[in-house]
Amino acid sequence: MRTRYGRYDGGPDPLAPPVDLAEALDAIGADVMSGTSPDRAMREYLRRGSMDQNGLDELARRVAEKRRELLERHNLDGTMQQVKELLDRAVLEERKQLARDLDDDARFQEMRIENLPPTTAAAVSELSDYQWRSSQAREDFEAIKDLLGREVLDQRFAGMKQALENATDADRAAVNEMVGDLNEMLEAHRRGEPTDEMFRDFMDKHGDFFPEKPENIDELLDQLAARAAAAQRMRNSMTQEQRDELDALAAQAFGSPDLMQSLSQLDGNLQALRPGEDWGSGESFEGGEGLGLGDGTGVLQDLAELDQLADQLAQQYDGARMDDIDVEALGRQLGDDAAVDARTLAELEKALRQSGFLKRSSDGQLKLSPKAMRQLGKALLRDVAERLSTRSGQRDQRQAGAAGDFSGATREWVFGDTQPWDVTRTVTNAVLRTAGEGGDAARGVRLDIRDVEVIETEARTQAAVALLADTSFSMAMDGRWVPMKRTALALHHLISSRFRGDDLQLIGFGRHAQVMDIEELTALDAQWDKGTNLHHALLLANRHFRRHPNAQPVLLIVTDGEPTSHLEPDGETYFDYPPHPLTIAHTIKELDASMRLGAKTSFFRLGDDPGLARFIDQLAQRVDGRVVAPELDDLGAAVVGSYLGSRGPGDAGGQGGWGGNTYRDWYGGGRSSWV
Repeated sequence: MRTRYGRYDGGPDPLAPPVDLAEALDAIGADVMSGTSPDRAMREYLRRGSMDQNGLDELARRVAEKRRELLERHNLDGTMQQVKELLDRAVLEERKQLARDLDDDARFQEMRIENLPPTTAAAVSELSDYQWRSSQAREDFEAIKDLLGREVLDQRFAGMKQALENATDADRAAVNEMVGDLNEMLEAHRRGEPTDEMFRDFMDKHGDFFPEKPENIDELLDQLAARAAAAQRMRNSMTQEQRDELDALAAQAFGSPDLMQSLSQLDGNLQALRPGEDWGSGESFEGGEGLGLGDGTGVLQDLAELDQLADQLAQQYDGARMDDIDVEALGRQLGDDAAVDARTLAELEKALRQSGFLKRSSDGQLKLSPKAMRQLGKALLRDVAERLSTRSGQRDQRQAGAAGDFSGATREWVFGDTQPWDVTRTVTNAVLRTAGEGGDAARGVRLDIRDVEVIETEARTQAAVALLADTSFSMAMDGRWVPMKRTALALHHLISSRFRGDDLQLIGFGRHAQVMDIEELTALDAQWDKGTNLHHALLLANRHFRRHPNAQPVLLIVTDGEPTSHLEPDGETYFDYPPHPLTIAHTIKELDASMRLGAKTSFFRLGDDPGLARFIDQLAQRVDGRVVAPELDDLGAAVVGSYLGSRGPGDAGGQGGWGGNTYRDWYGGGRSSWV
């Protein structure tokens, strides 16, 4: 038994690794945080592709390049050139023979040859009844009729030019019969008559002419109409002179005017049955490589297919999906590598939609799901960890002491607990429950979530954290919008996954301030209203601290400007620039209130404005706080590091932070400065 191995062509590679959503989600998340909708962000990612994956734009560029190459390489004079070459050869051979013949008829025929019309089509028509003396000349002239017959058939039936080469009279008669039967069936179909049986009989009789093996009359119609429409577009692309010459020559096809009449009838039937095909457009061919009628029709079909692929790759219509792309057509036009790229992009789009990363809101808008937010936060926090460990020169030791010291007591598990199970107590509870419910413990015990007990750990200090993020127009204008959101997301993920006892409140402040959840902040569009209302933000932060009287207040302020607005007693917002003394006074009053509540305050100053630097330094000195002036790439590490430092070295280490380092350890030698 012999086994042959070949290239797998049964669809996607079954051994290919699953698509990696991490890079896609990171890119989509960055676009969303810059103000792009999730749906558009996904589309843009599919357009751009990645480092190892071509996107839709690259595939569309290759499609456009191939289309341009076809038009620049070819012209439509191929059949005329071949006919002219055969005619010139036939006339030359006939002249040679007439020169050897000395009778009077030879002289008369010489005169006829010498006075042939100047155009090829007229000359061929003039010689249609000529009695050739040279056998070679007669053979060349008959070749013209044969060539024309095969070309006009190849325009309607792909491959006919090669199939009918060296054809006999019986072969030509079979073609004429096939075209006649086809017209009869199509006309019956036009009249609405049942044609299923006619189609089966037709394919049994003439199926060899249709290697595509259509399964019904509609499939046959689609194939023939697409080819006929391409032939019409080729005709539309010719000059009037070229069309006139071909019309004159077509009458000589196989020496049978009836064939052209049948083909004309076929074209009429196809146009009536498939009016939606493109029958009216044309192209401008400018190359030097001549195309025959059949080859030219094939090129026009290729051009039409390339145009369809361009529309599919553009994805500009409503409800566009990657599954709309004809992967097989893309492979025919650009090769297998392009088909693989398109298939991978389609799988990526499907995976993004089915993985739960995107969800529809109540108003029908596509949004990042909580699962996607967790994944993004995890990736951002990993980046923060790398920056922090690079500064400290230590490894990430998140496993050590992650649960704190054991107290010796156990309690029932509740959602969110990360403490280790007390296996003995858990199994004992399962046995007792099974016996109490009338079961036979000897036959086996099944654990239930109600049985689980966890080992208690020593209580740690809880923190009430307020992150005040400047959302004024200068943040968006100066490119600080996305870093601010990435910072908030990283801190949110850290607290929700590793410091569940802490309570984080995100407060965005522009002309006024508001409390936001993480999804709202990351999806927030750039705010173009002028105003930096730190006073209002501090009011909200202090309210948050008062709700958690037993927690350590941690105040983190990210801003790139001095306060320029404050909240009036009646709730209205007051704005003035330069900052009004009353605005400064209100802001300092609320900052003092934060200090009295025991808040550990850190300012993160963005930008190099000397006036802002002096002002922030004075605020920090007033409340014994810190000032960090990080570069944008370091903002996340700066905020997370300050939060961990504010909780104290023991807390950071107990929670599996980065080695329990203090704030000074992390940032003492870095690019950030602090006071």
